[in-house]
Amino acid sequence: MCPNKEMGESMIVESITYFDQLVECADRQQLRRIQQARLRGLLDQVAASNPFYQQKWATAGVDPVHDVRTLDDLAALPFTTKHELVADQAAHPPFGTNLTFPQEKYIRLHQTSGTTGKPLRWLDTEESWDWWARCWAAVYRAAGVGSGDRIFFAFSFGPFIGFWAAFEGARKIGAMAISGGAQTSEQRLYTMLENDATVLLCTPTYALRLAEVARECDGVDIAHSSVRCTIHAGEPGASIPATRARIESAWGAKCFDHTGATEVGATGFTCVLQPGGVHLNEGEFIFEILDPVTGQPADEGELVVTNLGRIGSPVIRYRTGDRVKVRRDPCACGRTFMQMEGGILGRVDDMITVRGVNVFPSAIENIVRGFKEVEEFRIEVFRQRHMDEVKVSVELEPHVAEGPATEAVVQAVSAEIRKQLALRCDVVAVPCGSLPRFELKAKRFVVLTAQD
Repeated sequence: MCPNKEMGESMIVESITYFDQLVECADRQQLRRIQQARLRGLLDQVAASNPFYQQKWATAGVDPVHDVRTLDDLAALPFTTKHELVADQAAHPPFGTNLTFPQEKYIRLHQTSGTTGKPLRWLDTEESWDWWARCWAAVYRAAGVGSGDRIFFAFSFGPFIGFWAAFEGARKIGAMAISGGAQTSEQRLYTMLENDATVLLCTPTYALRLAEVARECDGVDIAHSSVRCTIHAGEPGASIPATRARIESAWGAKCFDHTGATEVGATGFTCVLQPGGVHLNEGEFIFEILDPVTGQPADEGELVVTNLGRIGSPVIRYRTGDRVKVRRDPCACGRTFMQMEGGILGRVDDMITVRGVNVFPSAIENIVRGFKEVEEFRIEVFRQRHMDEVKVSVELEPHVAEGPATEAVVQAVSAEIRKQLALRCDVVAVPCGSLPRFELKAKRFVVLTAQD
């Protein structure tokens, strides 16, 4: 069961749970042996019958069966990119050639959200779908969720894989799964309350949206409901301190982060102690962190992923485009997996440079979310007179927006951004309800065309 925030430190330590403790707490040498054995099995099968990788490796002049004997040899293989996969599906519709088995072996079809381009279709076999469930089981158990919990899924259950895989993971740990599909936000709130849901699963943005709706509903008190923990995916908000604090305050529950992607898998999770960031599930993946300039191994850079349990449609040395910073010392929870400090810091290509200042949108979000008067926000980057500029639009709580304090809040937000980031930007208040609300991945960071 998920510990509530009133628990003392000793009780939280006692609540630490694992899905596979032998792997999650293995020493680094043992963990490398596990990864190496699974990598060997993966490469043997993929090299034998996967047309996409057969062609890719032949073009690169490498033979994974003979050239990759250890984890260190993995670097001999070429990277895989999303652009390649999209092009492959365009050339070989509808599913492309990244299929290790005949199509009749595949039982699940999902696709990416399409937020960065054309959606990718992705197929899973019975075995790889069970692998997805195991990965999600690790996410749940790290948060202390298990048999007896009631997990509410505040999602529409479209073709995006995250909701379905998380649903399967609930079955894996013996928890009750409650679907929130085809419901309004208000209906979802009442469904959670009426069924005594203990866990909420949604994007960080939508958790805050539900809190906003709850304030508008008479008699709805989510802070004192049975929800004890919230688990979030789809965007990095749950690892942004100010956003996490706001979610925890609104729900009276512990907030957990999860990372992953349709084409990759459920890669990471936070534990009940949350001292160092998001654990990377090295029992099911091999992770490389590469300096985006030099391409050399580093502690901060682009996350490159090889999944080990999705043989039917694998990604091998996949460039995620996510920028991370890792620490490698064991966590106090006992897990020896690497941890991403602050979760996903942003996209490698999301970093903006404004008058010599390098900044990620998540850094601005952390500041803006620190002001309780701000209900919603939007960051716009545009070029004006040959210089990059940043505009932050903030939607304030109604009682603030309608009073004389509006300008004071705007000035305070602007001053704090300048103080923390050395970034001077235009902060403006916009009418209540004028900014979009999101159920899935929020689109608050927008790059505009040049202005006069």
